[in-house]
Amino acid sequence: MRSFRNPEHQHQQHADKLSSGVTMSSAREIVCAMALVLACLAAMPPASAASGDGGILYRPSAASLVAARCPSSCGDVNISYPFGIGAGCFRQGFELTCDNATKPPKLFLGNSSTEISYISSGDSLVEAPMFFNGTFGSGMNNMSWEWEAPAEGITIRSYNNLYVLGCDFDVNLFDYERNPIGSCMSRCHGNVLPKQGTCNGIGCCFIILQKDIAGFQATFSRADGMAAQSDSMHPGIMAFMSYRYYDYMHNVTNLFPGWTNTSKINGALLDFAITDQPSCKSAQMNNASYACGTYSYCTNTSSSYGGYYCSCSSYLSNPYLLEGCTQDYNPKSKENCRRSCGNMNISFPFGLEEGCFGNERFRLNCTSTADTLFSTGDTQYRVTGISVEDGTLTVSNMLNNASTGKEAIIVETDERGDMDLDGPVEDQFDFSMEYDIIIRWAVTNLTCKQATQNITKYACRSENSYCVSVTHGKIFMGYGCKCSPGFKGNPYVWDGCTDIDECLLPNYCNGMCQNIPGSYKCTPCPHGKEFDSIRRRCVTSTKQRNILLGIAIGTGCGLGSIVIALGVIILANKWKKGIQKRIRRAYFKKNQGLLLEQLISDESATSKTKIFSLEELEEATNNFDATRVLGRGGHGTVYKGILSDQHVVAIKKSKIVEQIEIDQFINEVVILSQIIHRNVVKLFGCCLEDEVPLLVYEFISNGTLYELLHTDTTVKCLLSWDDRIRIAMEAAGALAYLHSAATIPIFHRDVKSSNILLDNNFTTKVSDFGASRSLSLDETHVVTIVQGTFGYLDPEYYHTGQLTEKSDVYSFGVILVELLTRKKPIFINDLGAKQSLSHYFVESLHEGSLVQILDSQVVEEADQEEINEIASLTEACLRVKGGERPTMKEVDMRLQFLRTKRLRKRQHLTEKEGDIEPLLCREDNKLYGHIDLNNAGSSGCYGLEQEFASSFGLPR
Repeated sequence: MRSFRNPEHQHQQHADKLSSGVTMSSAREIVCAMALVLACLAAMPPASAASGDGGILYRPSAASLVAARCPSSCGDVNISYPFGIGAGCFRQGFELTCDNATKPPKLFLGNSSTEISYISSGDSLVEAPMFFNGTFGSGMNNMSWEWEAPAEGITIRSYNNLYVLGCDFDVNLFDYERNPIGSCMSRCHGNVLPKQGTCNGIGCCFIILQKDIAGFQATFSRADGMAAQSDSMHPGIMAFMSYRYYDYMHNVTNLFPGWTNTSKINGALLDFAITDQPSCKSAQMNNASYACGTYSYCTNTSSSYGGYYCSCSSYLSNPYLLEGCTQDYNPKSKENCRRSCGNMNISFPFGLEEGCFGNERFRLNCTSTADTLFSTGDTQYRVTGISVEDGTLTVSNMLNNASTGKEAIIVETDERGDMDLDGPVEDQFDFSMEYDIIIRWAVTNLTCKQATQNITKYACRSENSYCVSVTHGKIFMGYGCKCSPGFKGNPYVWDGCTDIDECLLPNYCNGMCQNIPGSYKCTPCPHGKEFDSIRRRCVTSTKQRNILLGIAIGTGCGLGSIVIALGVIILANKWKKGIQKRIRRAYFKKNQGLLLEQLISDESATSKTKIFSLEELEEATNNFDATRVLGRGGHGTVYKGILSDQHVVAIKKSKIVEQIEIDQFINEVVILSQIIHRNVVKLFGCCLEDEVPLLVYEFISNGTLYELLHTDTTVKCLLSWDDRIRIAMEAAGALAYLHSAATIPIFHRDVKSSNILLDNNFTTKVSDFGASRSLSLDETHVVTIVQGTFGYLDPEYYHTGQLTEKSDVYSFGVILVELLTRKKPIFINDLGAKQSLSHYFVESLHEGSLVQILDSQVVEEADQEEINEIASLTEACLRVKGGERPTMKEVDMRLQFLRTKRLRKRQHLTEKEGDIEPLLCREDNKLYGHIDLNNAGSSGCYGLEQEFASSFGLPR
């Protein structure tokens, strides 16, 4: 259903227009339009743009219609485009016919019998009287009344009513497709006339249209058993289609006498639409035949036949003309406008000069005697006051060049003596008397909702303003602007509404007043103070002063007590810290800290092992927070720490050790601190101020070889054959260095893949010397309690307890098997039983089935010669008798030889076949030294904080 304006307002406006004819303003417009005839004739489209029946399919201008001598009225009905009479005066399908034979002449749609009593192009509607008089003849029980739209696009608007007057009948109403719309009945019960002012089924009934229809059929039937009685009262009925508010605006009972006085009945409201295109979208694509003018709005109809209609924000404009919807209000004035006349301040939208007022209605004149004049037509008024915020103009002493100033002049006022600029109410006032007239004005004849749709023409410019409706009595005039509550000034200019300082005005604030935008904030006086109305501020009473004095004395005593208490607390803390310092110093001596200081005093500054204080390590680990734990194991717990110089370290906090091991621990710290090898985790220092010593290691960020080999390969990356050889060679070199190149030989005693770490560049780092033992140069072995990890443990060491350098060789051989097979040292075989990887490898090698147990990637990338060499070396490392095993130096040399041979072969292939890159992550297709390994879910391989964790994950 199309939205529309207040019908009561519309009907009143329509009646006014019919009664007043052409206004002075419209006459001036016609004169101006005539002046443009010649120019518009040159701009008219060619004759081909007109249809064969005289209709046109383009948007004409008002001047071109004047030039074509198009009739502007027929009798009392004003004609507005797209309707018209004569070729070139109407849009195709909207031709009208004027019957001048009647008095007054009548206007019809085309050649049909549908009469038109009013046309509103701005609302895309017409008013058509629809009446039916019928009489039930002798033996006649049924009558019908039909109407069908004379042209496509014409529909009866919903919420029109079908009124039927008469006695004892039934009415049924159908649309043009014979679908039922509604029904009603009338009974008189012996009374010819219904009750005064009602249409409730007694002598009168009505049916409301619930939707737009293009035609209807009404059937009238005598009520059963009422034929004779009805004939004696009134044999006929009267029916008419009218707007639903008709029943409230007229007394239907006045129609009964003679049933011919229909002059006061409003006709039905008909919508019309443009149907040469099915929708706005298709119409706008063909601009030559598009019906809507400038600044108009196009809306699709809801009818099944399609089409569209045009509208303006003001129904007074014609959206079907070329100039379209006029926007006659300018919300911005030019700069440097004159804003006073004598003592009168002229605020916008009023102005004295061209471009300084909102529109012509707000133009004022300043005389040489400094009088401000307001003109309407030929009549002038002396302005005595302007209030843009209240929307009023106060005038007095009318001046008229054509009168003596003593005659009675008709002006528009209301019952209070107020007057509007375009009001419909007329009274007589004699302006020879001296008194003021208040004129209320609106910006334009738009609602607030319509005005805000075109923000460029919206009059309320100040940020702190809002729109209000302006009325003349009960008649809507348009919209105006006001400043928001708490602001004052001119809402029609930018920043015109300024904040009111309510704190400077009389108010009810008995406290501290704070002005805020649009209001004020009142804060009551604080407790113990009272408001001084003379000084307008909160003051302290005498009683309160005494109370404050007592409070001050009490507060002073309290503060003194607090100071004493704080002093006691500070002294207690110092005493506590002294005790802790003495305890830490005692632990330092107990843990042979003095001896260690002497042993490392001769070291160079660059490699010198640092003795950390417990306070430093507590700060680095956030007091050994559980979230900093990297791993736990048999020897203790490893924490991640950040030193004061922002170095990241791994701090190993050992479990309680026996006092007899302290001396040996100190010697090992000294020895390990002297190990400088790129493939050995660096020991930065230790802390001896705790019950057990703490070791500070280099932080290794990319996990262990164990994780790289045995984590699910669908998630982690695959090691290439070149990377496996390199990692094995680097680990062997580190162990060989410990065995033969260090100042004192060191046996690791817990060589395993989880103790081989990988740094940022995937360089191998041998770690975890918690179980390591050192020997003097003349010793070949040492007898110790057996320690190690099952699967890597040397069987000879396990049975004899004698630890030699060949024990580390055996454990390294197990790592070589892991690299070849990607199986764990103790794994579950095909029968579901646990099996030693070293025994499994030796058996497969002796049985000649080595290839079957190798990792598929090794078989794919390595050649048979390389596999045989590694297998031979591994078998030698895994021999049961330690004396038959090679030394770590020999293992290192064989691995270096194998890698050198491998690199030369690859270089030869590269020269022949192009670049071949050893890949650590196949899917990344990058060199291992440039892979981001910090994101476990991405293409990287390992998380950041898995250092040392695996060192404690397996039993020893």
